[in-house]
Amino acid sequence: MAPGDPSRPARLSVAVATPDSQRMHARGLAAWLTSAAPARARGEVALALISDARMRALNRAYRGKDYATDVLSFPVADDPVPGVRPRFLGDVVIASGVAARQARAAGHSVKTELRILALHGLLHLLGYDHETDEGQMARTEARLRRKAGLREGLIERESRPSKARR
Repeated sequence: MAPGDPSRPARLSVAVATPDSQRMHARGLAAWLTSAAPARARGEVALALISDARMRALNRAYRGKDYATDVLSFPVADDPVPGVRPRFLGDVVIASGVAARQARAAGHSVKTELRILALHGLLHLLGYDHETDEGQMARTEARLRRKAGLREGLIERESRPSKARR
């Protein structure tokens, strides 16, 4: 595909939807994610902060897990037109209550936690899968989070043994 090809978006565009109570935490999230994203991230992403109850319902419906998880990604179908990346990459949803609890547990702001979760969700939209890719997503997430000034990433945090398991 040639540079400047209209079928390939020039850069990443992020739209954020938030309930009024979360608007302050999400301020600047779209711009931050656009700047933190890997260079190959091109297209549109919808990012929504949702209630834990709604996240639980989505997690149950799409993953068969009956709890509110922190972030889910819903990519569009892979290459609906061979060789042409879709303009709309997909949706990222973040459970606002889970994010707030994780921020408290990690000792950082909700704004920081939303950044960690948004970056993680975006990488899933780009095709990364930390459960099957032998560390590729973890390495990419670590590189991007360092570049963007985040102390830790979701994969890194999830891979540490918890106090309950020690």
